[in-house]
Amino acid sequence: MEFLEPTVLIVLALVAFAAGFIDAVAGGGGMLTVPALLSLGLPPHIALGTNKLAATFASSTAAFTYYRKRLFRPECWSRTFFATLVGAILGTLVVDWISTEWLEKILPLIILAAAIYTIWHKTPSTSDNATPEPCPTLHKKQYLQGLSLGFYDGVAGPGTGAFWTVSSMALYRLNILLASGLAKAMNFTSNFTSLITFAVLGHIDWVLGLTMGVCLMVGAFVGAHSAIRFGAKFIRPVFVTVVSILAVKLAYDAWLVPL
Repeated sequence: MEFLEPTVLIVLALVAFAAGFIDAVAGGGGMLTVPALLSLGLPPHIALGTNKLAATFASSTAAFTYYRKRLFRPECWSRTFFATLVGAILGTLVVDWISTEWLEKILPLIILAAAIYTIWHKTPSTSDNATPEPCPTLHKKQYLQGLSLGFYDGVAGPGTGAFWTVSSMALYRLNILLASGLAKAMNFTSNFTSLITFAVLGHIDWVLGLTMGVCLMVGAFVGAHSAIRFGAKFIRPVFVTVVSILAVKLAYDAWLVPL
């Protein structure tokens, strides 16, 4: 990567902080960081790999915060862990196989679809933060959920946290906080697994990824505590607006700007 202006690094740091905050609150921080990395001119493979490095910081911080607040019980989700790990490896290997030109055209669609999904999904409100007893026993659904969302996170990533939260509320009747706790843990699983795979393939800008990762981690810490205290509804309108604009810009650059 060529040397970046200090002002560009500051903007990236602020974007990373906001993405970490949003990801911990509602999921989908990658819808900010991936377009930001692509806007620097990084090849899609490098942008995705670098985003995985930065995102691992945020998801680990948020997951640990939810665990400490007893909003996530690892013993209930061993099958989901395994399926997510396998899915993330397969998805990352598919990214290495896909051509750069094809990725440039498909990523805006994925980001925009995730933003639209975020607009339409409803957030139920409940004050009961206890995991249903006994632990969820929908084993086949855990495998299917983990494999599919792990695969998606390995291939692209933007919106994965939001997809985890919504699908977990639907499948296991968890409230928003419990579903977010599960989402952060599984997001960390797929991020870390995909990160290792991207590193082996050589698709990471380490300096940029670590710089953004620290800011993401701080944002995730603040966001997780805010989500636990206030909820996620206040962030959604700004979140959807920003990612929609970024997705449209990327689509314009990929499809309409003459080569």
